[in-house]
Amino acid sequence: MSSATTVHCPLLEIDYRFLEEKGWQYEIVVEPGEIRVYIRGFELPAAYTPRLTDLLIRLPMGYPQANPDMFWTKPDVLLARGGYPNRADYHDPTADGWQRWSRHGGWRAGVDNLRTKLAAVKHELGAGS
Repeated sequence: MSSATTVHCPLLEIDYRFLEEKGWQYEIVVEPGEIRVYIRGFELPAAYTPRLTDLLIRLPMGYPQANPDMFWTKPDVLLARGGYPNRADYHDPTADGWQRWSRHGGWRAGVDNLRTKLAAVKHELGAGS
């Protein structure tokens, strides 16, 4: 039995394989103008509290040509030493109060996918700031 709940949407087959390979519990929801990929119980590095959070990646409808900018967490994630991480103190009202991490990286249209986006998220989180 799959750990996923999905609806028909324009994700790449490689994205589905990646999500299944990682064994995450995930949900894919199509919203006006975007596809939301929710990953439940995403593990964070020791620099953060809590260590487990839900992660939201918002893919624009032009994905994979369009850049899925930023990422979101819920509940709020703080630095273990106190305070919000750099550029992660905003709660986006269009994302049901999720904590927005304002991170902007390079996106190679037609090359990058959900795997490379999650690698970029993990790289940012690994900085611990």
